[in-house]
Amino acid sequence: MSVITGAQIRAARALVRWTAEELANAASVGLSTIRRAEAEDGPPTITPANLKLIRIALESAGVEFIPDHGDGAGIRLKK
Repeated sequence: MSVITGAQIRAARALVRWTAEELANAASVGLSTIRRAEAEDGPPTITPANLKLIRIALESAGVEFIPDHGDGAGIRLKK
């Protein structure tokens, strides 16, 4: 599992039309944790456990994280 970026989290949340509070609830983390994670364009400065919870919540909502293979990291909705 590759590390996701704050930019990917922001974009994923927008794609599923969740507020930061809705993501925090879905991931069982604090709203301040979501805000800190999204403040970075690169890897967030939050605990790996919280990052995993955020990723799982967004993936459960239908988001697929695309790792950076030289063309930049991204997101998309699962088929």
